[in-house]
Amino acid sequence: MAPANHTSTPTFLLSGFTLPHSLRPLAFLGSLSVYVLTLTGNLFIMVLVRAEPGLHTPMYFFLSVLSFLELWYVSTTAPTLLRSLLWGRSHIPAAACFIQLYVFHALGITECYLLGAMALDRYLAICRPLHYHSLMSPRLRVVLAGASWAAGFLAATVPASLMATLPFCLTEVAHYFCDLVPLMRLACMDTQWHEHIIKIVIGTINGFDFLFIVGLYGGILRTVLRLPSGASRAKAFSTCSSHITVVALFFGSAFIVYSGASGSHAGSDKYIALVYALITPFFNPIIYTLRNKEVKEAVRRVSRRIWTLLRGS
Repeated sequence: MAPANHTSTPTFLLSGFTLPHSLRPLAFLGSLSVYVLTLTGNLFIMVLVRAEPGLHTPMYFFLSVLSFLELWYVSTTAPTLLRSLLWGRSHIPAAACFIQLYVFHALGITECYLLGAMALDRYLAICRPLHYHSLMSPRLRVVLAGASWAAGFLAATVPASLMATLPFCLTEVAHYFCDLVPLMRLACMDTQWHEHIIKIVIGTINGFDFLFIVGLYGGILRTVLRLPSGASRAKAFSTCSSHITVVALFFGSAFIVYSGASGSHAGSDKYIALVYALITPFFNPIIYTLRNKEVKEAVRRVSRRIWTLLRGS
């Protein structure tokens, strides 16, 4: 790796993936296809929720907010991934590197809070059905969504500011985007204190939110098991299955990345990152459409309306 003056780091070098030249076009086209499909899938959910009156409910309001977030989340790192697959190693200005790190983690923490808000919505819908619409009012939905974004972007200032103040003696980042652990390996000083602070901030947020979601689903499970008929229990579980799957993907990948020490995943960081930065956003709209009867029925209704309009014109 190239040494650098620790008092000034104008640019970093993203090493990306070392692939044979013959495989680069295939890897680029595959990643580009996943990126485009991710954008298309999340845009589709946003438009569908907006266009179909049957989906104008709190649950689908939060789903459309999550889809909007995923558009930006995947777009924070996908361009540098595509550039690294196409041209190999590439330079990134230090300021752009820290901005990328900040936005990526801000959106990730925001998603953590949004998943908690979605779990609360499911809890109120199943455990407090008579008071659901009065409790989950339009104003509360907006407050919960707005608070998730504000808290996410506020919390991300801690790891981002800690990284931006580090002195760097090396400039080659063993990754395809600027992430916490690969950057800490380039510092000229012992980063254990920084590592502890970052783990406390991110670990506390993820841990508290995960326990909050588990607690809510524990209450949902108790309520569902008391329902008199198997059909009622199956319907209640079906409204939660998509969200549970997304929660498992999100927190599972986050645990793998942030549970170890800074050197525990050296060399594999960028491969693990593909899961939570590219693959998970790709699967989220698929999970919510394929595993959700209401969404599939809404798609049929909107398709029929579009077909009727086309025939009438």
